[in-house]
Amino acid sequence: MKNLILLPLIMCLAQAPLLLANSDALAPLSTSDEALTGPLHTVTVSTNSLRESLLFYRDAMGLSVEGPLKHTPDEIAERRALWGVPENVSWQTYRLYRPELPEVIQIRLLVIQEQTQAIHSSWSALELGPFSMGFPNLNQIAQDQKVRQLGFGALNKIEIYDVPRPDGSRYPIHETIFNGPDFVHGVGIYRGDGMSQLGPVDAHGLGGPAYSAMVVEDSDSMLAFLTDVLGLELRSDRIWESAGTEGALNVPDGTIFRFSIVYSPGATSGHLLFVDYQNREAIDPGVAPRIPHRGIGLWSFPVKSLDEVLKRASDHGAAVIHPPVDYQSSTMGAVKAASVRAPNGFTIELFETREAR
Repeated sequence: MKNLILLPLIMCLAQAPLLLANSDALAPLSTSDEALTGPLHTVTVSTNSLRESLLFYRDAMGLSVEGPLKHTPDEIAERRALWGVPENVSWQTYRLYRPELPEVIQIRLLVIQEQTQAIHSSWSALELGPFSMGFPNLNQIAQDQKVRQLGFGALNKIEIYDVPRPDGSRYPIHETIFNGPDFVHGVGIYRGDGMSQLGPVDAHGLGGPAYSAMVVEDSDSMLAFLTDVLGLELRSDRIWESAGTEGALNVPDGTIFRFSIVYSPGATSGHLLFVDYQNREAIDPGVAPRIPHRGIGLWSFPVKSLDEVLKRASDHGAAVIHPPVDYQSSTMGAVKAASVRAPNGFTIELFETREAR
């Protein structure tokens, strides 16, 4: 991203002094006590290749692995109904996580036994749908070399650019958008000059997943769903001119996009990023962005009151895929969960639990 051409941070005037008093435009605007929905807890990824997935998420990104996890036929049936998975599709489940960082997003990897379509048809950043997960680290230059040596490419060379703070000073970002399995992008990212990383990092300087990103063509609808139904907060909303073919996204020169960042109130990680192209027509890959299609097919969020969120969803006109059901989750514990459909057809799992995250 080479030119910041507009900075319309969408917030009420009463919030502006809190933000401007901080050196980080992504600092919380409120407290977690106000959160109806917590940070993104689990990203579900479907794949046909366990080997390639472990090479990327375990060997390149440093996540630990559990699995295949054991599930009873009843538990499988519950998940099938909750996620809308066809009867003729079977899978094994693996959990990818950082034991020393329990607060980071976990990956629920579904190794689909049958050959399924991918959500995306190419690596292009112009394709609509779930795009990436972000992996903050303390040395992106070294991480860039490591991931490439393991055989994974990227949309472009590492991009190093400056971002303004609210006080007008600037800080550097080092970013590579790696090409992971199943057309899922893993973003390696570092923030310098004393800025906190976009999520906690471990003793090896590796972190994440800290966030997940999506390319949309109607960001107004998506943002309204997330704020009105889930109670999340829009913390940054900017119009950027990309660095074009020289930038991490590797989109055509002169590409302008809206870049929106949504957090749970009080959270400093587990957030969502949305890219909405303003002067380019996004590519529709033609495959529904959900399980069992390969790639990112589900986001799971903890909620304080499932009944309240589902009422908001109904009032908003959002489709409920499945009403609440009790089940034991390998990534979330004993939960009561339901699923809803986001405006772009993506599946959102909501769960209520009394267990610690």
